[in-house]
Amino acid sequence: MKILITGSNGLLGQKIVKQLTKRGIDFLATSKGENRNPDCDETKYASMDICSESDILSVFNSYLPTHIIHTAAITNVDACELNPKDCVEVNVEATLKLFNTAKSIRAHFQLLSTDFIFDGQKGNYKEEDQPNPLSEYAKSKVDAEKIVLTDGYSNFSIVRTIIVYGFGNNLSRTNIVCWAKDALSKGDPMNIIDDQFRAPTWADDLAWACIRICELEKVGIYHISGPETMSIFEIVQRVALHFGLSTTTLNRTDSSTLNQPAKRPPKTGFDLSKARLDLGYNPKSLEQTLDLL
Repeated sequence: MKILITGSNGLLGQKIVKQLTKRGIDFLATSKGENRNPDCDETKYASMDICSESDILSVFNSYLPTHIIHTAAITNVDACELNPKDCVEVNVEATLKLFNTAKSIRAHFQLLSTDFIFDGQKGNYKEEDQPNPLSEYAKSKVDAEKIVLTDGYSNFSIVRTIIVYGFGNNLSRTNIVCWAKDALSKGDPMNIIDDQFRAPTWADDLAWACIRICELEKVGIYHISGPETMSIFEIVQRVALHFGLSTTTLNRTDSSTLNQPAKRPPKTGFDLSKARLDLGYNPKSLEQTLDLL
């Protein structure tokens, strides 16, 4: 097994690199520009612009992976809403380039997707539930999924996940749990919404599942998230309680006060039955992970 990772400088990419390194599994980490992960050996890294077909062909043909884990994407939901052309170029068109190249060498192609493909009216979504995207970001992920699902090439997997958290090196963006811990520690004023519900996912659990799918040669769609769905406000509350931090600066609010460009689904969360049965997936609770950040 030879695994090529896109977006290796991101949080999930770093966790996949860490686990593959620990287990002695051959991999090539790729991101655009230099390697920003000090835990990734430079001999295991290659710069690759996923929007450049020549870059992709050069890297793929020199490494010849058996599996691709495609984590790279524009995931800033409001940035996608304001810049839909960039969103489509990275999240859809680049996925098509990568997928076609994977097909040409008969490699397994794994696409990372999101709970935001659903409209959030139901919650506890199963793999077979029908998407109804509310934002440009969500639409781009639905379109990326369609590339993989409608092609007829069977050697693929789609991993949908929900707000991923954990500690990483030199990240371009933070995540809700690490941000909450830092802000609570400083006593910063915090306006936190209580009308959006998610199942926060520990990055290490997600990385394990991505690799496990490759190891077991599983195909199809898998929902991978944390085990509990809760409001964003409750996430922050539970971080505070765990670390014994004051919540006096915590202000409960709702989505209407944020004036965000992109519409969010009110309630997602996943039914994890398939992942538990097929993969042996057993995600940690929020509290079980907080001291591991």
